[in-house]
Amino acid sequence: MNAEGQESFREFVAARSGALLKTAVLLSGGDRHAAEDLLQTALVKAAGRWERIEEPEAYVRQILYRLQVGRWRLRWPRRELTVAEPPERAHGDGAEAAVDLRIVMRRALARLTPRQRAVLVLRYFEDLPEADVARLLGCSVGTVRSTTHRSLARLRAVAPELAPSVARDWKPVEVRP
Repeated sequence: MNAEGQESFREFVAARSGALLKTAVLLSGGDRHAAEDLLQTALVKAAGRWERIEEPEAYVRQILYRLQVGRWRLRWPRRELTVAEPPERAHGDGAEAAVDLRIVMRRALARLTPRQRAVLVLRYFEDLPEADVARLLGCSVGTVRSTTHRSLARLRAVAPELAPSVARDWKPVEVRP
């Protein structure tokens, strides 16, 4: 990579690594260390092809998704995310309630398979249509739909306290061209 490419890559990493790390944390089920490793691996892969990449962020995100989905195929033991129990719910709708909700959501996402997490992150966090999710993950639109359905059902089962917010905020929306 020439000096101009290196500078371009540094600028990209400085500008977009925060947003990419958020996506990686969601994909890894809330394990920040695994997310950092995932992002680092994706950036290393992108650096090798940097001068030929037309849309850097889309390229790095696709690497993130495929790496995470590929990890479940490897028969590695799943790591458990251990955190202290969340404090009792606050009486108001303040920041404490939002923190509690994030903790519960992170735990619930950690109990999904990597493929289920990837589908939910792509569909609802990244707000991609089913066809784009299918293309990114290398599967059919029907697989995306069924995985989304099973993933949302699993979220409701492992975290019933999310049911109102899952039904309201995570309900699949039909996107028409």
